[in-house]
Amino acid sequence: MAIQKILICDDSPTDLANLKNALDGTDCILVTAVNGEEVVQKAKSEKPDVIFLDIVMPGMDGYAACRALRDDPETKSIPVIFVSSKHQKADRVWAQMQGAKDLIAKPFEAKEITDKLSAL
Repeated sequence: MAIQKILICDDSPTDLANLKNALDGTDCILVTAVNGEEVVQKAKSEKPDVIFLDIVMPGMDGYAACRALRDDPETKSIPVIFVSSKHQKADRVWAQMQGAKDLIAKPFEAKEITDKLSAL
């Protein structure tokens, strides 16, 4: 799968910047969102090839956003990879039950992010 556009979502400006830096060398178009509602809306309008999504956010959290994306015919085929401080075994299982492809633990190395892209 040729990844051309990536949607990244995190309510923390620092974590959002870290994700952007990790993806800088990919030559992909990076689109950002800061909450669950915005990521769902941008997924529909921007049609990204993959979404990196935080779990713990105010309002609609990442799990709810992932379910909304999974249940919408327009966005259900977009792979979602959670990037979160929640990374226990139960969190991984729950993430997959919501429709996510994987979960990367914070703090992460840039290589972990790019390796996930290569694996898609």
